[in-house]
Amino acid sequence: MRVVLDTNILVSALMVQTGHPAAVYRAWQEGYFALLTCAEQLDELRATLRKPAIAERIKPYNAGRLVNEMKGLAEDVGVLPRVRRSPDPTDDFLLALSEAGKADYLVTGDKGGLLTFARHHSARIVSAREFAELFA
Repeated sequence: MRVVLDTNILVSALMVQTGHPAAVYRAWQEGYFALLTCAEQLDELRATLRKPAIAERIKPYNAGRLVNEMKGLAEDVGVLPRVRRSPDPTDDFLLALSEAGKADYLVTGDKGGLLTFARHHSARIVSAREFAELFA
């Protein structure tokens, strides 16, 4: 199974070790699915982890470990197609990533944006709760 995790899922998993985002993150670490990423996501992840409100809640070594895991263990999809579909244009790269990587799922917490779509190409767009239930 090929999966894109929105940056908000990854950050939430670090902030709260219980709950659905953390369960999804653990499922990836345990090999239940292949995680897809790209340069745009790694840049967004680094920028998000540096925001003062986030940085004060996540220890630097945990933030660094997440970025290193993403770089070393996730599949880098490379060049993305141009997609203009999301209500938030900064999320279009996630749709492009799911398309280019032939993802089965795009997991997000973006209720007003990406979750309003049921699919993008081959990817079902679901919440962390819906996705975590696949491993329960």
